[in-house]
Amino acid sequence: MRKPIIAANWKMFKTRDEALFFILKVSEEMPDNNLIDTVIFPQSPMLRCLITRQGEELKIGAQNIYYEDEGAFTGEISGPLLKSYNVEYVLIGHSERRQHFHETDEDVNKKIKAAIRNDLLPIVCVGEKLADRENNNTNKILKKQVKKAFKDISAIELKSIVIAYEPIWAIGTGKTATAKQADEACGYIRSVIKELHGEVVADDLRIQYGGSVKPENIDELISQENIDGALIGGASLDPDKFIAMANAPLKILK
Repeated sequence: MRKPIIAANWKMFKTRDEALFFILKVSEEMPDNNLIDTVIFPQSPMLRCLITRQGEELKIGAQNIYYEDEGAFTGEISGPLLKSYNVEYVLIGHSERRQHFHETDEDVNKKIKAAIRNDLLPIVCVGEKLADRENNNTNKILKKQVKKAFKDISAIELKSIVIAYEPIWAIGTGKTATAKQADEACGYIRSVIKELHGEVVADDLRIQYGGSVKPENIDELISQENIDGALIGGASLDPDKFIAMANAPLKILK
C-alpha cells in the first residue's frame, strides 16, 4: 500500500497569529508520519515561524518556488532559500497559479526541476476545466499536463514526487468529483506515468485528490484504489477539521 499523504493548502489566508494558534492546536494531534504524511502549505512569510513549531509528525511546505536559484526576480522565492528554512515540500502547478499568474506546463516543468535540484519534494497539480470534462476531454488534458510537467524527469526523480489531481471545476466551488470520477482520473494519470516509466514506477507513485474535500467526503475519496490522500483547501483552515482529515487514512490502514 502506498503511504497516504494529507496536505493543507492555505492559499492567501491566515495572519501570523492565526497560523500559530492553528499549528499549536494540531501539531500534537497528527498521525505517526511512519504511517501518514501530513503537510501544511502556508503563505511564504509564515514558513519560518511554523517550521520551528511544527512538531515531530507535521511537515511544512511552500506554495511556490521559482525555477532559477538566484537572480533579479523581485517577489519570487528560491529553492535554496526554502531549503535553508528546512522546508520539505513545495506545491507546483496549482490551477490558481496557472489561471491568475499565467503559469504554463513548461513553467511547471522548470519548477519541478528546481525543486528536485534543491532536494525539495514537489506536489504537482493537474486538472481539467468544466468544459473539458463536459466535452469528454479530461484524459486529453491530463495526459498533456502530465507529459509536459515531467519532461526529462527520470524514473528515480519521479519517486520523490506526488501528483495532485484537482479538477478546476471542483476547486472552491463546493462541487466535488464523485469518488468514481476522482478514482478514474487518478487511475488514468497513473496509466500515463506507466507509459513514461513503467508499471513499477506508476504503482509506487502517490496521487492525491483535491477539490472541495471535507470531513464529510474524505473517507470515501481516499478509500479508492488510485487515490492516496487529499490536497485540501478551505476545509483545512479549521484546525478541528484538519485533525479529523489528517487522521482519516488510519481507518484504511487498520
